[in-house]
Amino acid sequence: MEALLISTGIVALAEIGDKTQLLSFILAAKFRRPWPICLGILVATLANHALAGALGAWITTWVGPQALRWVLGLSFIAMAAWILVPDKFDESEAKFARMGVFGTTLVAFFLAEMGDKTQVATVALAAQYHAFVPVVLGTTLGMMIANVPAVLLGDKIATRMPVRLVHGIAAAIFALLGLATLLGAGERFGF
Repeated sequence: MEALLISTGIVALAEIGDKTQLLSFILAAKFRRPWPICLGILVATLANHALAGALGAWITTWVGPQALRWVLGLSFIAMAAWILVPDKFDESEAKFARMGVFGTTLVAFFLAEMGDKTQVATVALAAQYHAFVPVVLGTTLGMMIANVPAVLLGDKIATRMPVRLVHGIAAAIFALLGLATLLGAGERFGF
């Protein structure tokens, strides 16, 4: 349960102001059909994060516990710094309109998530918790928590969101996770 809750919270916070959230706003404004957009986001995120979670689970079979602790601890600290860097959105990520609303959202979201903060976080969390399904479900839920309101409410919430504060909180959580991992937190529990 901890892996699910931590994954959900971290990704929901990290996604605020992220390029995929900006993509959600653009798709909502362009198509004005929220449910196919939300379904496209869900399917793309599940596919993308399942691949990332599988990579995280695979890494744990190749790296010893001590090395993994250092890799994960430093990765979480790096994620803390990366979250503080503002994302830039490339309009070309939303130029698949001939595929329809669902198809455009699916392809654009899947591609936008490749190498993104939340995908990297999914790899690290799956390796940290040795819990593929809870982490993938949690990170996907976090993406939906951040992006569905962006699709449904659009610019009504965009201007009111304290993005810097939210990113600061997410960065602090990642930094704490990194420090706790480096200090061996969780080792007595088997993760």
